[in-house]
Amino acid sequence: MGKFVVKEVKTGFHFNLVASNGQTIGSSEVYTTMASLNKGIESVRKCCEGGVQDLTVENPEEVKHPKFEIYNDKAGEFRFRLKARNGEIILSSEGYKGKPACLNGIESVKKNAPDSPVEKAE
Repeated sequence: MGKFVVKEVKTGFHFNLVASNGQTIGSSEVYTTMASLNKGIESVRKCCEGGVQDLTVENPEEVKHPKFEIYNDKAGEFRFRLKARNGEIILSSEGYKGKPACLNGIESVKKNAPDSPVEKAE
């Protein structure tokens, strides 16, 4: 089972969703309070069952929020972001060399996020 790892930074708090193998699956934005961070984690748990919209193809199929969006970054790598019901980005991935690895990352969020415990970073 994965876990949400919370870390305090200069401007507030953020979390990473980490798989059981220790790999970071996705990261949050910086939240100013722990209360708002906790709401962010709950939002990831609720929204991770959303559909997938592939923005790397021509004329991508429209998918309602909540959803995962697959896109290419400036380096040409594949990334995903999880958007909440209101359209805000609540989780972002690292870059992947190939689309299959990016899709595996999305599946890992769907598998790990619903039941993962929350821990503070060491």
